[in-house]
Amino acid sequence: MKHARKELFFEVPQRRAYLNITPQVETFVRESGIANGLCLVNPMHITAAVYVNDAESGLIQDFDDWLERLAPHEPTDQYRHNNGEDNADAHLKRQLMSHQVVLPITDGKLDLGPWEQVFYAEFDGRRRKRVVLKAIGD
Repeated sequence: MKHARKELFFEVPQRRAYLNITPQVETFVRESGIANGLCLVNPMHITAAVYVNDAESGLIQDFDDWLERLAPHEPTDQYRHNNGEDNADAHLKRQLMSHQVVLPITDGKLDLGPWEQVFYAEFDGRRRKRVVLKAIGD
């Protein structure tokens, strides 16, 4: 069994952002040399998420609106976690989305459905964060 690991780094200027990282994950899988196996995509921060869905701008805005309704940023004093910070909502938003995803690798390629794309969701941006990619297989 082979394995490969790579880190991606992101620093978005705004508090929330949704980045399509499918091309980076596909490149990693291709360069890993793994023909059949699994690829883990994991944000290494508790205020970010990774998820798989359609790359359609209306859907991305719907996600953002939905998350903001469920865990609004303001008023910040509604959260016990915000004792010197203002990112409690980001922790909750991360829990509502996917902490990490495991994707199939088939014949050396990421094996996604016809509309599936891999996204990095940032909920407390303005600083450098990383995503780890880990592939295992033959």
